[in-house]
Amino acid sequence: MSNNAAVAGDGREIGRAQALQARAAGIEPCVHMNPVLLKPESEHGAQVVVQGTVTGTADARRYHALKAALMPRVLESFGRLGQEADLILVEGAGSPAEVNLRENDIANMGFALAARVPVALVGDVDRGGVIASLVGTWALLPAPGARAHQGFQRETGWAALGLVPWFEAARLLPAEDSVSLDSTPAMPAASTGRAIKIAVPRLPRISNTDDLDPLRAEPDTVLDLVPPGRALPGDADLVLLPGSKATRSDLEALHREGWALDIQAHVRRGGWVVGLCGGYQMLGHRVADPAGIEGPPGETPGLGLLDVETVMSEGKRLVRASGHAREGGEAVSGYEMHMGETTGPDTARPLVTLASGPDGARSGNGRVMGCYLHGLFAADGFRRAFLGRLRRRETAGIAYDALVARAR
Repeated sequence: MSNNAAVAGDGREIGRAQALQARAAGIEPCVHMNPVLLKPESEHGAQVVVQGTVTGTADARRYHALKAALMPRVLESFGRLGQEADLILVEGAGSPAEVNLRENDIANMGFALAARVPVALVGDVDRGGVIASLVGTWALLPAPGARAHQGFQRETGWAALGLVPWFEAARLLPAEDSVSLDSTPAMPAASTGRAIKIAVPRLPRISNTDDLDPLRAEPDTVLDLVPPGRALPGDADLVLLPGSKATRSDLEALHREGWALDIQAHVRRGGWVVGLCGGYQMLGHRVADPAGIEGPPGETPGLGLLDVETVMSEGKRLVRASGHAREGGEAVSGYEMHMGETTGPDTARPLVTLASGPDGARSGNGRVMGCYLHGLFAADGFRRAFLGRLRRRETAGIAYDALVARAR
């Protein structure tokens, strides 16, 4: 379950964590690495993506009933991967001891027993109570599941397999989901002079938060993820609106929290604003959803900072993309993952040009901009040039992809 997603090589979507694991293994990500992906759309429901394709939405009760029908697709993906790989590591979701979810389980012991694979139980000593967690899990497992385990602990009779050392460099890697944002501090700027301050409103359905990571890693920036109930800082150089799994709902939250007024005041002070994907859609005059693609049919007023508007429609654009920035010509690459089409006069000033054509829009003074390209700020040249324009000075700059590669 995650709203951080990526586009696999065949143009379908998988969880961002699985794409990162494929990169660590040195292979191309494919949909069979994440046969079932749940993307939360509200407090009660999630979009169900099966082998990279959206199949509908479901609340917890309906999804629980769907799992038995999904198991053959999961086993099919496991079999497909087994034809190409010497070793498959299957990552469970949640806990194998969640007895309330045991019926029709496809993500833990249910899958392990169906696929006849050995199981290793891993505990996190950093969180405390690890011995009780391991022994309690053993006590709650049914006999077949307990026999499937290959290791741990004197009380259970399982053999100890070893210790996984603390991995400090993990903080440099893209997070699995937005939950990790709660415990991710801003990195202090190490350069001389005042740091570039970037404010990001923490929207309820924020998605693809790995777009923030390259900016957070820069030594000359401080990224302030602003929680509900707190105003956007008045001394920010840039307000960044990230992607959203429910654009209209998050746009309503932007107005409800008073952040829309904060952003408009920020622009009047000469500040910069960037919107990515759903955040780009919010910058226009309105976001309309006449067919009820993301929820009840209707439309929501946008921020009115770009002379564009967005209409949601059936069909999701999923494609890897590369091109260059229109202003400085720096190379950019990433992927598009969105529903809806954005049109209007300001699209005549696109932010980037991709192989498929121009993408995005810029205001007349160039301080408000947005586009659909996820991964925009991972491009070192573009990020360095953009941050330099914010301050009219050179920034320290990092090689972001090399930084992530060293953390593998």
